[in-house]
Amino acid sequence: MSSAPSRSNADEIDDALAAATTAVVERVRAIGAANPVVIVDGRSGAGKSSLARRIVAAWPLRGRVQLVALDDLYPGWDGLAEGAEYARDTILTPHAKGLVGVWRRWDWEAGERDEAQAIDPSLALIVEGAGVLTPSTARLADLAVWVDAPSFSRKHRALDRDGETYRPHWQRWAAQEDAHIERNDPVSLANLFVRVP
Repeated sequence: MSSAPSRSNADEIDDALAAATTAVVERVRAIGAANPVVIVDGRSGAGKSSLARRIVAAWPLRGRVQLVALDDLYPGWDGLAEGAEYARDTILTPHAKGLVGVWRRWDWEAGERDEAQAIDPSLALIVEGAGVLTPSTARLADLAVWVDAPSFSRKHRALDRDGETYRPHWQRWAAQEDAHIERNDPVSLANLFVRVP
């Protein structure tokens, strides 16, 4: 019997996210821009938000990096495509043109847009969320990342994270992810493919 500690699934997830963070940081350094744009897409529960936070913490360039999560943009449970379009129009396109982008957070309780946030075009930008990587947004990004994970693991993590609020909407949201994948083929648009257990 081995005396070595067993590796838990949590350790495997941590290892995968750490390796992905290193890969993103290396690619960001290689881009050579002061204000690169990184897009992180993947299905619900894959690890997009965790990866994006790690990238922010390990950001290799001078100055701060701005992080926008599409969870703040989706206009409700049927808004995956609309949230991605909103990110493109109010955040990614202005940033690419050197203009200040202004977006408004979606208030899920009130069912309407709330306070405005500004995006500084002189600073680096990470936009993460299901549906964000499309042919039109890929052209606006310096690095596009697809995060993948098995369906069971994704569902377990997503429901652990969001609890019973999400459970009745899981299939509804998954159908929109399916439509996004069929319509936009985000895996083929990604510069980096990340596999999380």
